[in-house]
Amino acid sequence: MDHGLFGPTSVTWRVMGEPVQLVGGFRALLMQGLHPRAMRGVVQNSTLMDPEQIWPRFLRTTEFVRVRTYGTRAEAELAGARVRRMHASLTAYDPDRGERYRLDDPDALRWVHVGEVDSYLTVARRAGVPLSRADADRFVAEWRRAAELVGLNPRDVPGSVGEMADYIEGERPGLYLVPEAAHPLRISAGARLPARLAPLRPVFPLGTTLALATLPGWARRLYRLPATPVESLWATLTLKALHQGVRVVPPGLRYGPDARRARRLMSAA
Repeated sequence: MDHGLFGPTSVTWRVMGEPVQLVGGFRALLMQGLHPRAMRGVVQNSTLMDPEQIWPRFLRTTEFVRVRTYGTRAEAELAGARVRRMHASLTAYDPDRGERYRLDDPDALRWVHVGEVDSYLTVARRAGVPLSRADADRFVAEWRRAAELVGLNPRDVPGSVGEMADYIEGERPGLYLVPEAAHPLRISAGARLPARLAPLRPVFPLGTTLALATLPGWARRLYRLPATPVESLWATLTLKALHQGVRVVPPGLRYGPDARRARRLMSAA
């Protein structure tokens, strides 16, 4: 059977199905936002600042993550091809270097990839999802398959937690929030949802606040926010409470259709 990029024996299926990963998705976007070229590519080529477009963009992103995680190989390849075509056709201007660049710039793509992997793994571990050190390394290595979908050479992205930490540390000197980008808290507070989903509007600012608190201190400072142990402790305790809290919800309601199917296959593996 075609289980796509990962499958029932993967750590990825175990990690990505947890509802708390909604916070991981918010955190991934925050990590992306600190890379000047990655962020300028978004700002100059999307409706990121338009409150009316936040929900549609969120839906497109979550659909890509769903297909990449649970879709067949053909579905994942098709979704990846769409992303590669889009990136190859768009450019942005880098005022730091005075040059125009394509959105499939490998340095920017690599940072986005690593920010996503680091975010999902960080949220899972801090929420209390059972993962050994070997599991964490396997998770990072598995996501090399996802890197290839967006046009990266799998050998050029970290394959372990240690390699990922070294890469992030090496990138830190060049990271900052570009002045033309709005602060993520302001963007999330202005999100407009369809009328039927209006009660969910607080999810965006609350999710963004929690995701910001999960960032390392140096990243919170780049977002001009406090970076004391208090925020970090609050984030960990909140993630653990959320993860434990949803466990009282029956699996049929707790997980989406793809995650439920994945759990059945994992149990049978």
